Amino acid sequence: MKTQGNIAIHTENIFPIIKKFLYSDQEVFLRELVANAVDATQKLHQLAAMGKYEEALGKGEIHITLDEKKKTITISDQGIGMTSDEVKKYINQIAFSGAAEFVEKYEKDHLIGSFGLGFYAAFMVASKVEIFTRSYQKEAEPMHWQCAGDTKFSLEKTIKKTVGTDVVLHISDEAKEYLNKQKIQSILKKYGRFLPFPILFEGKQINDTAPLWTKTPSTLTDKDYKDFYSQLYPYQWKEPLFWIHLNVDYPFKLTGVLYFAQPNEKGNFKDGKIQLYAKQVFITDELAQIVPDFLKLMHGAIDSPDIPLNVSRSALQSDGNVKKINTYITKKVAEKLIYLFKNERKAYEEKWDSMSLVIKYGCLTDDNFYDKIQPALLYKNTEGEYFTHEAYVEKIKDHQTDKDQNSVIIYTTDPITQDIHIQQCQQKKYDVIVVDSVIDPPYIQLIENKQTKVKFRHVNTETADQIIEKDCKELSVSLLKTVEEKKIKEMISNVIDNKLYSYKVEARKNTNFPLMMYLTEETQRLQKVNINASTNEDSIAALPYTVIINTSHPVYPAILSEKDPAQQKKYLQHLYDLALLTQNALEGNHLTAFIQRSIQWMEKK
Repeated sequence: MKTQGNIAIHTENIFPIIKKFLYSDQEVFLRELVANAVDATQKLHQLAAMGKYEEALGKGEIHITLDEKKKTITISDQGIGMTSDEVKKYINQIAFSGAAEFVEKYEKDHLIGSFGLGFYAAFMVASKVEIFTRSYQKEAEPMHWQCAGDTKFSLEKTIKKTVGTDVVLHISDEAKEYLNKQKIQSILKKYGRFLPFPILFEGKQINDTAPLWTKTPSTLTDKDYKDFYSQLYPYQWKEPLFWIHLNVDYPFKLTGVLYFAQPNEKGNFKDGKIQLYAKQVFITDELAQIVPDFLKLMHGAIDSPDIPLNVSRSALQSDGNVKKINTYITKKVAEKLIYLFKNERKAYEEKWDSMSLVIKYGCLTDDNFYDKIQPALLYKNTEGEYFTHEAYVEKIKDHQTDKDQNSVIIYTTDPITQDIHIQQCQQKKYDVIVVDSVIDPPYIQLIENKQTKVKFRHVNTETADQIIEKDCKELSVSLLKTVEEKKIKEMISNVIDNKLYSYKVEARKNTNFPLMMYLTEETQRLQKVNINASTNEDSIAALPYTVIINTSHPVYPAILSEKDPAQQKKYLQHLYDLALLTQNALEGNHLTAFIQRSIQWMEKK
């Protein structure tokens, strides 16, 4: 006997919303229906394991069939099936109520992965949907249900020999793009490539039913982890630095594998796009609230049924399980790094340059992570040697301690362009570390705040004999009289002609350079934070440099003895150009003039 009726009252507007409002997420219809098929198959297997179903199970395959002529897509499973009463209950009542609730929430805020629409996702693309189902229960009769995208439905007996369910979608004209084999295969691979039962399309299985995270770590090799990384990210040609296998059952369930990727050629990371799965169904790779900010630079996959998917992204921030998962992942990453540091120190040092950006970012954004990882944080000096903080402070204590007994850590942000300053420090037996990423200014500020009696000084904040503040300044004897010092200062300031600059006249012990330019430590750090800052003449002119006139250098008496004012100006311009060179900022027509002037003087010799 054929039954006809209405699914529910006051809900006529749900179908237009499903079809139009959710248009941007249309492709998830196939994920929802295949996930339902997997769920039905799992239930039948569970009943068999409990002895409540004694017939042959078969392979548990789920078949997706595309018929372009009939304009249909069919999802067929060998699962638990439904009786007539169950169709009325689960399709007409529970599934529809769940869809209505989903739409109500979706209208307010996009849900995670648009997950939760369930069976009624079919109407995103279908003008009519049919269900052919046979329950595992021996006395149950196979049933046929159909609905044409409104609240009316029909339910009647049918012929179906095998246990399971076939869902037939009659694709609407507006969604005819889904009558394409490549399109369907792409969607299946995106959402179903790790489903736990075989998914067949066009007679071929498209999924791996046992992804790496479902396996016991002790049974896996390095090659297994690297191969799985290539499977997740086929266009990543660099191998990962290392990986972390996650597996926890309490107080929440979470499995997965996270990879520390290598940075690109510019030393930068792209967001890793960690993939989120729920019971091996792909949900999303937008995990802003699920993993800590700094771990978004990692790659990999996590699977957890305890992450709520039918809530808005904003609601995730206050979810208890999400917070616990966030803390757990951070803890496991720190533990892995500490393990590598203690047990594979050489390999850890070799990987430090590549992974330090992620680690430093983690320290800046998570105090608990910093506390856990602190013993394994490293400095790298210009000689390529690596030290922990404690070991480095011990190394420099004899030479790099200021008048207040602070350990002064001297650093360079560019060993090549700042080589002249590094060499001056090395002549004083000072060691210099390399701090060259955009995240380092706030990071060294963090270290100064966390560690006691430690200061960082950029190698280009002073001459080597003054970079560490002592009780007594190391000064030499000036070769100029007081009146001559005033005159040379006035002449130099007129040549430079920059009101932002300040001038300091001192007889320095270092007589290598007659004229030097330096920025304060604060300005150096601000410059590094501005990743768009350039070191050219325009940017140099806009910075508050201190110009040091070293009156212990013999060039000044020689310049003052020159009778021709024009020649004096040329000499002083040349000194300024040399100072600009030490800042990597002499370019354009000024550089051309400097070269020509140098050649002319050489020709005169």
